Amino acid sequence: MRKSALVVALVAVVGFWSCGKKPPPQPPRPVAPEAPPPAPPPAAPSEVPQVNEYDKLKQTPADEIDRMGLLAEIHFDYDKADIREGDRAILAKNADVLKRFDFLKVTVEGHCDERGSVEYNLALGERRAKVAYDYLVSLGVPADRLKTVSYGKEVPLCQQHSEDCWSRNRRDRFTVTGKTTGR
Repeated sequence: MRKSALVVALVAVVGFWSCGKKPPPQPPRPVAPEAPPPAPPPAAPSEVPQVNEYDKLKQTPADEIDRMGLLAEIHFDYDKADIREGDRAILAKNADVLKRFDFLKVTVEGHCDERGSVEYNLALGERRAKVAYDYLVSLGVPADRLKTVSYGKEVPLCQQHSEDCWSRNRRDRFTVTGKTTGR
């Protein structure tokens, strides 16, 4: 029995200590919000100089410039080499491009539709190329940056036998063929 009394006394002592007043639980302290990260420093000015359109185009190969389509085609009426009124505006825009990019060399290609003989169409294509050449020169494009060639009916855009197709083939194409070394 002695053991039982000892156990009871021990339980009473432990109970007495555990029944004592405990401090009330403290609410959790509010957590201060973290300071936002500092703003990134302003971007430093670029050390690489910006390449303008002129310099960029000057560094581009001529065949790549030609594929960009900077210069628009003009078209002609059947059996004619006269510049149509609407095509004068196209030639004026082409002249502006050629004056702005004063290093471009261009070949004015005269083309015809399939009707007529090879000889006739070569002569007509030459007249078409020459009239556009002369007009560009009159607008201030230096003649030494232009040349002409006639393809007659030998390089058609369209192969169908219709007026729509033939009208597309009666054209002058402006091909960038090189660059000058000046400036």
